Amino acid sequence: MQEASKVMNGTYGSLWVDGELWAEVESFEAKVNMDYEDVNFANHAGTYKKGTGWNGEGSITIKKVYSRIQRKVANNIKKGIFPRSTIAGKLDDPEAHGAERVVLRDVTFNEATLLSFEQKTLGSTEVPFNFSDFSMPDMV
Repeated sequence: MQEASKVMNGTYGSLWVDGELWAEVESFEAKVNMDYEDVNFANHAGTYKKGTGWNGEGSITIKKVYSRIQRKVANNIKKGIFPRSTIAGKLDDPEAHGAERVVLRDVTFNEATLLSFEQKTLGSTEVPFNFSDFSMPDMV
């Protein structure tokens, strides 16, 4: 029998960027994409796949409370410095089967929104990123 209480609730997710807790995170996603090359064989019409690597990408959506990304990225890129970060995420719903954690390394932010707003709307910013290394210290 399935228990609905064991489905993990994102409300219990936390995110740290370079060791700093970003409590205003609305959503977070990190994923790996596998890279494949086609492999064909004589006298066979099927196309096989050979793994050649992977790449990591994701996004963070944050409520507009601080100028976090602007501080981290905007002024540095004008100087020719492209900052790299470490992101640690944790989802630890007390009713679920346990916690899940991921640590992303060599994180590069793809863009930095300098200013954005909409009348009668709470501010938020989506921050896309890439990464080249990860570990999963805890899995459910």
